[in-house]
Amino acid sequence: MQLNILYIRQLFFFIIISSFSSAQSPVINIDFKKEIGEMNPVWAWFGYDEPNYTYMKDGKKLLSEIAAFSPVPVFVRTHNLLTTGDGTPALKWGSTNVYTEDPNGKPVYNWKIVDSIFDTYIQRGMKPLVQIGFMPEALSSKPQPYRHNWRPGAPYKEVFTGWAYPPNDYNKWRELVYQWAIHCVERYGKKEVESWWWEVWNEPNIGYWQGTVEEYCKMYDYAADGLLKALPTAKIGGCNITGGGSKFLSAFIKHCLSDTNYATGKIGSPLHMVLFHAKGQPRVVNGTVVMNVGTQMRDIRDAMKTVNDFPQLKNIPLVIGESDPEGCAACGMSTNPENAYRNGTMYSSYTAASFARKYLLADEHKVNLLGVVSWSFEFEDQPWFAGYRDLATNGVNKPVLNVFRMFGMMKGKRVEVTGNRMYDLKTFVDSSVRKHTDIGAIAALDNRSATVMIWNYHDEDKQDAGEEIRIALNGLPVVSATMTEYRIDNEHSNSYEVWKKMGSPQDPTPEQISILEKAGQLQMINKLVKLKLKNELNVTIKLPRQGVSLITISW
Repeated sequence: MQLNILYIRQLFFFIIISSFSSAQSPVINIDFKKEIGEMNPVWAWFGYDEPNYTYMKDGKKLLSEIAAFSPVPVFVRTHNLLTTGDGTPALKWGSTNVYTEDPNGKPVYNWKIVDSIFDTYIQRGMKPLVQIGFMPEALSSKPQPYRHNWRPGAPYKEVFTGWAYPPNDYNKWRELVYQWAIHCVERYGKKEVESWWWEVWNEPNIGYWQGTVEEYCKMYDYAADGLLKALPTAKIGGCNITGGGSKFLSAFIKHCLSDTNYATGKIGSPLHMVLFHAKGQPRVVNGTVVMNVGTQMRDIRDAMKTVNDFPQLKNIPLVIGESDPEGCAACGMSTNPENAYRNGTMYSSYTAASFARKYLLADEHKVNLLGVVSWSFEFEDQPWFAGYRDLATNGVNKPVLNVFRMFGMMKGKRVEVTGNRMYDLKTFVDSSVRKHTDIGAIAALDNRSATVMIWNYHDEDKQDAGEEIRIALNGLPVVSATMTEYRIDNEHSNSYEVWKKMGSPQDPTPEQISILEKAGQLQMINKLVKLKLKNELNVTIKLPRQGVSLITISW
């Protein structure tokens, strides 16, 4: 009985302490003297299903904006670069018609559409992450049906048609890749194409590949052989598994390291980078969207562990080929209400908090994280703010794009950040953000500037007026500087809230569009502040739940 009373007292005390801890005023400590890694622009990678949007009006506009705010060339990945069709875009569909055959079965190559895609990138200083896929109709081992007509709300399996099957002739498949690479070198120059990355297929552990692991490895071998015969200095990798695909990834890596190459008969296959996907899992609970950022983080952690099982791959570049809050960019909120987070600031705070942890996961597992592809672009000629996972709607930037603008201003070395309301990495990965809000930051120090991105994130899509956050800046190497703050919340850098205040028009006037375009840009709040620095500088901001701020200090 006494033991039970003692246990109850201890439990009561623990609850009181826990409640006090979670309710205490948030403090974030930045120590600029403790460098933890490079502020590599891993975020400067984007992708999408529909390649034909690339060279359309709003596609070009968005690509220009992304290229303009990135300090490095942006890599772009898209599906359907080898798919057969007339180039008419549709949701989760695209085509280039690069490969057909004449009546005698002789290959016919047509590079016009795929050139239009790559030209759009190159003209903006961007680089293709070239996806070798999907299977041309004339090469598919099961070509019919080929063109799908999937729409949001339809079963996802309807997407997987004849383009998802292994080739009926592996030598022709190899020759297609060879001819494509030769053409790219002739069009863009050897030096340019050497700077690209190439990868084979997409999510072969699910319906995107209607073959076996062995058939995928064979297809990869023949593709790599064709590419490297055309350009021996090209860089290629695989295999872009999605969540739960660790066994597939492990088998693929083992094949590349020690199995017989199907195309050459030698041991091993070229592997210059490893790619995998990571997705979250939002749900609607009692009418409220509840994200699950931990699910996405565990995908990343598990893939990094799988790669680390192979010591031969130490320091190999890793690319998260798709890294997003869930798995269907083309599923709007009308058919998938859990996707209602996409228009407002929830998507922004999720992106800030999750990217910070991607850096920390790479640190913890000591891997070479080269890029993180956000599978979000734009959907041409669709309703305004339809709830697609996109960065812009009808040429107007959504709030989430401004998080990437903020990242574009961060450079130098990442420095140590701690906070009494910032979830530790293990809890964030294992349990997501389900108790108090995650009030945290990522910070960087460069030669003449320092930057701190702060977020107030919670998995539950609710908002409030926010909290006063004290940010202690320690160890800045100067005595005087200027400070600015940029903000994403309901009042700043938020075209969606402005659009709603207009009455949510689906046919806005040119004047309204101009206002929305301005609202979609990253906004500075307050005026420039001149600082006199000592050992520590304390800055206090009030940040609403699901808001993001960037503090810049320059000298």
